[in-house]
Amino acid sequence: MEIITGTTDFFLREETAVAIGKFDGVHLGHRRLLEEILAEKAKGRKACVFTFDTPPSRLFQTGDGRELTTKEEKRRIFELLGIDILVEFPFNRETAGILPQVFIKDILCGRMQAVFIAAGTDISFGSKGAGNAALLHLLAPVCGYEVRIIEKLMWEEREISSTYVREAVEQGDMRLAERLLGGPYSVGGRVLHGNHMGQAWGMPTVNLIPPEGKLLPPCGVYYSGVYLDGRLYRGITNIGYKPTIAEKEKVMGVETYLYGFEGDAYGKEIEVLLYAFRRPEQKFESTEALRACIEEDIKAGAQADF
Repeated sequence: MEIITGTTDFFLREETAVAIGKFDGVHLGHRRLLEEILAEKAKGRKACVFTFDTPPSRLFQTGDGRELTTKEEKRRIFELLGIDILVEFPFNRETAGILPQVFIKDILCGRMQAVFIAAGTDISFGSKGAGNAALLHLLAPVCGYEVRIIEKLMWEEREISSTYVREAVEQGDMRLAERLLGGPYSVGGRVLHGNHMGQAWGMPTVNLIPPEGKLLPPCGVYYSGVYLDGRLYRGITNIGYKPTIAEKEKVMGVETYLYGFEGDAYGKEIEVLLYAFRRPEQKFESTEALRACIEEDIKAGAQADF
């Protein structure tokens, strides 16, 4: 997959089918959109995603800055789905002020050679978000592209959206998040050294610090799975600050016990899939009480049906 990032000065030489959006979470609604441009590959067109290198919410300070999917996660998902070109367009005061019709004519059609454009019904682009589906339809015959506006998918009588997924994750409802995403919500990163307490207890774990800006569910213990070295392991994961053993500095971490894993995972990239919430994180009166609870967590994880 070709990635064009951090520049407005680019030019594609082949006809493209373009999907426009923020793609936070890459949920089922987004995947329906991507199906449209992937189908255009049969006509010799490059499947191209247009998104931003920085979420608009950060520039306009309309949210807390946390994302369902990091830039690296989006790249991996798009590549696995078969996207040919990913454009991560700079989003700043200057580019946010581009007139909608200029965005269509100069960028989508001029620089990206778009002959097919897919977007959701709530698409907005250009200065003050004035560009919309109606404008895409209006300029289609002028610029020579076909436009496909995709209706929202529904779950439990509600539109599937990044907001819906975000609410599920913030509430720790990982089963609902999985239904909306089409797969488990995950947290990835490089395995770091921890305090080795689990290893001393005969219950070794892998530890990672979540990427900056990654939205995490509430602190607690989760039934999980872990991709490591191309294999999926069953796991039981604690997300939080380890209040029983943490001393001065409290650092948010993701610590996972892997069932059936033997070996050294330090320095390796892993992906932790969060299946369901088990219990909230808590501070125990002693490390012995903590150990006993962890043993119960591990026993429950081994018996869980996932």
